[in-house]
Amino acid sequence: MKPAKLKTLAELVPIVARLKRRGLRVVLANGCFDLLHAGHVRYLEDARGRGDVLVVAVNSDASVRRLKGRARPVLPARERAEILAAFAAVDYLTIFSEPNVERILRVLRPHVHAKGSDYTKATVPERETVKAYGGAIAIAGGPKIRNTTDIIGRIASGRRG
Repeated sequence: MKPAKLKTLAELVPIVARLKRRGLRVVLANGCFDLLHAGHVRYLEDARGRGDVLVVAVNSDASVRRLKGRARPVLPARERAEILAAFAAVDYLTIFSEPNVERILRVLRPHVHAKGSDYTKATVPERETVKAYGGAIAIAGGPKIRNTTDIIGRIASGRRG
């Protein structure tokens, strides 16, 4: 089942344009979101607090494999999107296959591009794209408390923690 919040980039273009015309502040967050944990919740809630509307770009299965290895993702993109769609903080979702969200940023031009605390404003890969259209970068979610790869490793080894 496709959640109502899940849109293609082409479907998001007029939606985001309409929201901006209404004076709403649009925030884009992105990630793999493979095996959700409290750090993801904190990131998304903080990102949503940076504006009026939160759009979340979810890495496709192929993109996650390129980033994390053959054994990933644990859950397919549609399921990850369905889970994220249940979050009150998330207004819209899209799935992307590129190495980063530069194309989405160029097309949607959100007011804020939120990244997790594993980045600094200087290390955000898309910082020049955001700067070029006049957007802002926000580091959201507070200190990094979890890492999905480490959680998977603990599960595989039988360690607790």
